Amino acid sequence: MRTLDGNQRTSSTADVQWRETDLALLKELISAQMSLPSDAPRALLSVRLSTLTAETTSPIRQELDLRLLAKERGYRVVGVARDLNVSAARVPPWRRRELGHWLNDRVPEFDVLLFWKLDRFVRRLTDLSTMIDWCLRHGKNLVSKHDTIDLSTPTGKVMTEIIGGIAEIEVAAISTRVTSLWDYTKTQSDWLVGKPPYGYTISDRGKLTIDPRAQRVLRWCLSAALRGVSARRMTTVLIRARVPTGGGGQWSTGTLLRRLRNPALMGVRVRENKDGGVRRSQTVLTSDGNPIRVADPIVTEAEWLSLQAALDERAKTQPTRRKGGATDFLGVLVCADCGTHMTVHRSRGNTRTYEYLRCRSCPSGGLGAPDPESVYSRLTEEVVKALGTEQVRVREYAPGTDGPVRRRAVENTIAHYMAELAPGGRYTRNSFTREQAEQSLEKLITELEGLDPAFTQDRWLHMSNGDSFRERWETADRETMAGDLRRAGITCRVSRHKVPGVRAPDVRLELIIPGDVGERLIIKRDAFADGSL
Repeated sequence: MRTLDGNQRTSSTADVQWRETDLALLKELISAQMSLPSDAPRALLSVRLSTLTAETTSPIRQELDLRLLAKERGYRVVGVARDLNVSAARVPPWRRRELGHWLNDRVPEFDVLLFWKLDRFVRRLTDLSTMIDWCLRHGKNLVSKHDTIDLSTPTGKVMTEIIGGIAEIEVAAISTRVTSLWDYTKTQSDWLVGKPPYGYTISDRGKLTIDPRAQRVLRWCLSAALRGVSARRMTTVLIRARVPTGGGGQWSTGTLLRRLRNPALMGVRVRENKDGGVRRSQTVLTSDGNPIRVADPIVTEAEWLSLQAALDERAKTQPTRRKGGATDFLGVLVCADCGTHMTVHRSRGNTRTYEYLRCRSCPSGGLGAPDPESVYSRLTEEVVKALGTEQVRVREYAPGTDGPVRRRAVENTIAHYMAELAPGGRYTRNSFTREQAEQSLEKLITELEGLDPAFTQDRWLHMSNGDSFRERWETADRETMAGDLRRAGITCRVSRHKVPGVRAPDVRLELIIPGDVGERLIIKRDAFADGSL
């Protein structure tokens, strides 16, 4: 579905139904913009809604109201950023899918940002302060349909801060109520809110009851684990038998292990406990140290302990996670056969830890490259050889000058002189006035020719201090190079070939560089880096 101004609607707005009367008004408002002067202020409309349902009409009302406001103020609407099913308390404006794209990459294309109400725009005072600072730095204005907000005056700035503070207080109150509700439910034997654990379902009376099908799956897994069957093997059987996971998607070893290690199988209330980055569920105890019973048990306490012992016996001792991830150049190294990302797998033997690069879709991960560090070094050499001489350029925002206003004044004055210098005009009455008028006209024409239109519009500038990417990568860490390669869309195809009589395969690299790599390598600084913390 397309809007009447030709912009493609996103999938998030596909379910919003426009009535014929709304479409007629939209067409009328778009047509009315044709009469605006070419230098009319350009407006970006921000439409946001936390929850999109079949009965939702708010996005349509917001857009039409904002278009009416733009018409009243003489703004030309250049775009609509529609972010539906997006929480303003959790996602700031510059991180939203559509509005964030405008704020980060399309800044020169608009002058004023219109939104329906402040709580539709931001819900945190810190986010509002960040947006105000950003608007002042980039010469933009904020305008609300239902709030007194105008950054062009000191009073408007103060009012914006006050309204934002009230919005943040409201968010804090809602958060406190929700937290209190969850804390209360954790102490109750009834299942009041939340998704039930796998193996259980909620009855019509709101009670937690055993799901017979999931119970059979869990009991089979218990029996298999006690016989020494691995979790990987159990996962394969469940997938082949097309057993539903109960949450969508496909079974995985990690999902199965989390469910088998969940104390909720004993019918007790649990809470999530992230210890060292591992997701585990922990039993909730009362003040006297006893678990809270919420349902009939699927397994007894003795069976659950036996199950944990069996899983522990077959569990692999994994090395400690490396800071920043196990794989350098993640997203750059891809398998030449299946096209998936190459990742580093680590296993610990009796005397040492082994590392090797593997892919995801090839059988058994394809032929593993046993020395990832050598692959990284070879890739680095190839990249520096191919791109090391490229100049480091940084994108900077340059607001337009007051050239348009001056250009209009000069053009109007030139038209005045030309009219009065025509036969019968004021300046033709004597030679002195004609000569003075012609001199003034010549100066104005020279000035008009010197007004470069390129410098009168907001624009991006690509600045360089003369450094090359070779110098940048020599002074920075490896992750800096990896980030530059990912930004430029550069990949490296890794192919592995079996060598007779040699255990390790022959590893070959092929660098894939887009044709417009120079433009892609331009560094785009985050204008909201301080506000995103």
